[in-house]
Amino acid sequence: MNRMWTKASAILLLVASLLFNGTYALAASATSTYIVTFQQATLVSNDHVGNDWAIAAQVAGKSISEGNSVKVKVKSGGSIKLYAYAEEQDKIPDVGEVSKNVKVSTISAKGSTVKLRVTVTENRGRYSGNQAVWEFTYKMKKQ
Repeated sequence: MNRMWTKASAILLLVASLLFNGTYALAASATSTYIVTFQQATLVSNDHVGNDWAIAAQVAGKSISEGNSVKVKVKSGGSIKLYAYAEEQDKIPDVGEVSKNVKVSTISAKGSTVKLRVTVTENRGRYSGNQAVWEFTYKMKKQ
């Protein structure tokens, strides 16, 4: 009789273990919503690159304007792609761009600020090789 209870207990523990692992696996792939705000783009330095600029930003492939937010759904363990672009506009435009994947596990409970630096290098003329630097600021928070 004791042997039967031992086998039954072992089977019960095995079933409980499988159920718990299945539940854990479902929780690990849960989806969360994050709000990402493109706060601003600031021209940090400009060594004779130009005066007329166009900028663009994206969050998870969606274009976003300064001061606006976008909601992004991300699976647990996933990341959010940020993109920044700056273009000095003249006859032969000078361009700089950068992207970064931010793992959602690095976003603090209070929210996180991520800054991307975009360098634009003058490609012609007497100031060829000079650079301008833009800083794009994004605020990320779990909803």
